Order: sequence, then structure tokens, then C-alpha cells
Amino acid sequence: MTDQHLSKPDIRQANDCPPLPIGASMLDRMVYWLGLGLGSGLPRRAPGTWGTVGGLIVGVPLMSLGFVPFLILTILSCLVGVWICGRTSELMQVHDDPHIVWDEWAGMWITLLPLSYILSYVFPTSENTLSIMMLPMFWGWLPTAFILFRVFDILKPPPIGWADKKVAGGLGVMLDDIIAGVMAAVIWLIIYIIVMMFMSF
Repeated sequence: MTDQHLSKPDIRQANDCPPLPIGASMLDRMVYWLGLGLGSGLPRRAPGTWGTVGGLIVGVPLMSLGFVPFLILTILSCLVGVWICGRTSELMQVHDDPHIVWDEWAGMWITLLPLSYILSYVFPTSENTLSIMMLPMFWGWLPTAFILFRVFDILKPPPIGWADKKVAGGLGVMLDDIIAGVMAAVIWLIIYIIVMMFMSF
């Protein structure tokens, strides 16, 4: 089924999550639940926001692995996500259904990359990384990353809106969130640098 035959629900309204087709294979069941962000995208209202929360919850312990492993996992989530989101759309028979939130997971992880880098290289030992993650400062920067990503993902300024409307298939589902994550990460890093400069005076 092509994207031309799939319609996207109005995300301003509460929507039921399209069910998994009866008789779906075990692989399709796994892909479907990954597409739903392991269930974080199931709520009828604001599934993208809840999916982002799920991505943040999973992303935080992954960050403790260090920047390079987290970067590799983030890149893999984007690459594999094209197939996951495309196949989940086919199973739902809806292009980019709001309950598909694997793209929000990947976009949130991209937004967290600067913080992961800082934890790994400003505080370079694993012991320091784990201890810094327990400090109020760290938990203050997490909501900033979350809010920035959601703002870009919801408002979709150029080129995010272009990617959302013009690119089809699984790549189309993923690309706008990838761009939103990159833009949010850049703004987050600028804010972090400004705050650190101000605190150094």
C-alpha cells in the first residue's frame, strides 16, 4: 500500500491506536511494538509527547554507557527506524500515525547527544559520569532538551515541515524528527554554553 492510499489522523483530536492485524507474524508484532515505542505511544491524546517521554526514560540509562556507544545507538535507531516506522505504517494502514513514536525516540536521543558528550568528556570517567547524572544540574538540563525537541517537533519550522509533508514512507516518518532533534540539540548546546559562561563570571 502506497502513501497516497494512507491518511494521517488529525493529531489535535484524541485518536485510537490502529490495532495490529489479526494473524500478524512474530516479526511484525515486534516491529509494531517498537514502532509504538514499547507502548509509550498508545495514549489517545498527545501520543507524540508521551512517546518522547518514553524515549527520554530509555535514553538516560543509555547515556551512562558513554558518548560513543550512545552515538552509535542513536545512529542505528535512525537507520533501523526508517524500516520500523515504514512497516508499522503499513501494518496500521495509516501513514505516519501519531501513535508511531519510534521517530520521537530517535529525535529525543539526537537532542541528548550534546549532554552525553559533556558527561563523557567534561567528566571523563565512568564513575564521574554516573555521579554527575545524579546531580540536580543534570536533571535540570533534561527537561530543557525535552521541551526544545517537542517545540521543534510540534511547530515544524523549515526544513522540518518540508520533510514532514514532502518525504514519503518510513524515511518521511523519521526525517522530520531527525531534523527536529538536530535543531533542538544545536539550540540546547547554545543555551548550555551561554549559561556556563554566565556562571563563570
